[in-house]
Amino acid sequence: MPNKMKVLSVNIGKKIKVKWRFRTIETGIFKKEVDEAIFLGEEDVDNDAVVDRKYHGGKDMAVYAFTKNHYAFFEALYPELEFYNGIFGENLTVSNLLETEVNIGDTFKIGDAIIQVSQPRYPCFKLGIVFNTQKIVKQFLNASYCGFYFRVIQKGNVKKGDEIVLIKRAENSLTVAEVYSLYTTERKNKELIKKALELDLLADRCKHSLKRKLL
Repeated sequence: MPNKMKVLSVNIGKKIKVKWRFRTIETGIFKKEVDEAIFLGEEDVDNDAVVDRKYHGGKDMAVYAFTKNHYAFFEALYPELEFYNGIFGENLTVSNLLETEVNIGDTFKIGDAIIQVSQPRYPCFKLGIVFNTQKIVKQFLNASYCGFYFRVIQKGNVKKGDEIVLIKRAENSLTVAEVYSLYTTERKNKELIKKALELDLLADRCKHSLKRKLL
């Protein structure tokens, strides 16, 4: 990770109701940049709406970060759409944090907080609501630009401009991209699945879904 990693914006969302396929759902995916620092708690970000706690929030998915480097790829797919920091539902829009270089279990200091990579993010239909098309879900999945879920080791404030500092590298791990590939190009790679299941710091929910691939 030779390039400096930093926080470009901090983003939180409110719970809102939206229409989807003839029904109304509640979601907190619409994140907006805020000027003040945000507080990373043990199970979520303070004042950030987490509606469906089966798939969001909790100790292994307390914070979601997405890398600004990837925005250009999606902007080319959707030139008519006005992109803004937080459009992918991320709490932290960051620079130079890449899935191919970051390991499951890597630990970083950002502002007053210490956070640890727990799993990739898998897209759902709510991303399609943001983009006004469900095509984005498959495009997001196939692009392998998944972003990072973190568990919070030390709670604290994070703000725009904070440097992201790697303080502990998880040795003998897999990269976030490698784990993500088990849902895309390497779905049938049982050896890689078994290696992922051996990772102590991979989120339990992720392990549970991977175990089903061995059945």
